[in-house]
Amino acid sequence: MTQPLNLPNGYYELPKGKLANVVTCLEMLSKPSVQEAALPDGFSLRRFSGADSATFRTLFKAIGEDIMWFSRAIMADEKLKVILDTPEIESYGLYHGDQAIGLLELNFTDLPNCELAFFGLTKAAIGTGLGRSLMNIAIAKAWQKPINRFWVHTCHFDHPKALPFYQRAGFKPYAVMVEIHDDPRLTGHLPYHASPHVPLIES
Repeated sequence: MTQPLNLPNGYYELPKGKLANVVTCLEMLSKPSVQEAALPDGFSLRRFSGADSATFRTLFKAIGEDIMWFSRAIMADEKLKVILDTPEIESYGLYHGDQAIGLLELNFTDLPNCELAFFGLTKAAIGTGLGRSLMNIAIAKAWQKPINRFWVHTCHFDHPKALPFYQRAGFKPYAVMVEIHDDPRLTGHLPYHASPHVPLIES
């Protein structure tokens, strides 16, 4: 839940163990012009279910450990299984053969809005053009449903090319938020070496 932030200009010191994350929210209010929504030969998209929660966690970690993805890392197994089994939440793995290299999740639980809840590639797949192909599929799948708004959020912990990538895809920024949360490396949910671009300050 968001809360209004009405602070005077200035610097504010966080309590030890906390992180401040600057989040940019973007939206797409109409379906863009038709783009090819296909993957190269040898690649496939497979939908996850609750039975695949361990595979999902492994992929989530491989993609998100260095960009401070922690929401599903701290989530209980049973809750994750419920999410993956929810018909209105479509979670897909991008596979090259039998190797999972990408993650796409669309959340339709708040129609007529659709959230691009997770989108990412493993390090080796970044810069290969697969991100554009996967985004075209995400856009096509989202607008196949009765939506009037497709939205996503990114943050300054994310890959530095994430924000311009979303903008090139047709998303436009509409809000900036500040998220305060526990450092998951200090709570044991991520290893100490995760997200080395985010300073680790121990209490």
